[in-house]
Amino acid sequence: MLLSNIEYIPGYTITRHLGLVQGSTVRAKHAGRDLMASLKNIVGGELKGYTELLNESRQEAIERMQAQARSIGANAVINVRFSTSNIAAGASELLAYGTAVVLEKREGA
Repeated sequence: MLLSNIEYIPGYTITRHLGLVQGSTVRAKHAGRDLMASLKNIVGGELKGYTELLNESRQEAIERMQAQARSIGANAVINVRFSTSNIAAGASELLAYGTAVVLEKREGA
């Protein structure tokens, strides 16, 4: 499935617009990661545990969005965006959303 954060994919024509699709995941912080993050705040530097958590969350949200798009007959999702929000203390949602479409390759492209 093609994904794009722009409104079209060069070399393809949108033949059907299927609407909004989305995928989300809610993750809680791990106590060990939280402790290490607190220590990093003192000395500075990347919070690798949180970076991994966010990468895993993004990937899961994308996979869920793609599954929803496939279920309605799409072969691409355009204008993909991400959003995050706090759900509760220590838990956050990561949302991926975009427009499900059917694309056809242009002749000569």
